[in-house]
Amino acid sequence: MRRSKSPISSSPKKSLADPAWQLRRASIHDAAALSLVAGASFLETFAGILDGADIVAHCAANSSPAAFSAFVAADATIVSIAELDAGRAPVGYTVLTTPDLPVPVTTSDIELKRIYALERTHGTGLGAALMKRALAEARIAGCARVLLGVYGGNYRAHRFYEKHGFAVIGTRRFRVGATLHDDRVYAINL
Repeated sequence: MRRSKSPISSSPKKSLADPAWQLRRASIHDAAALSLVAGASFLETFAGILDGADIVAHCAANSSPAAFSAFVAADATIVSIAELDAGRAPVGYTVLTTPDLPVPVTTSDIELKRIYALERTHGTGLGAALMKRALAEARIAGCARVLLGVYGGNYRAHRFYEKHGFAVIGTRRFRVGATLHDDRVYAINL
């Protein structure tokens, strides 16, 4: 999906440094690309914040091509990928799926399990476009609320989610590698 023509994409800032990208629904053939951007974006986000060995273990267990093949194949999961127009390199992605959070949920809830964009795309509108697409996909799937969990110390992400209308509804403990971390649980009604 091209950002300039899609009703789901946003109107990002334009500059000479702004790479052209597109969003689309991922397929089983995208598992390796999703794994690559997942590991890279997780490392960019948490290097120097979380323990390096924990980051490596977390990515190996949760961001392998096999893990993304399972996400894409699951009926209750919607995976989107962002690619640069030039060369189609993956630069971001989202995963919507059945909620697995320690808060009361209903059958009309969905969890935005992952939303990541490579740091080089920050400020281009890609994050907002990924969020807009995820919320639109949730509405199309008939969901009434989107939930997500985020590391308690990721203040940039907190501001991003709150800017998009999410509010904190709880907390959870989340394991990355061998270490438990405190997360916030957010929700937005659609």
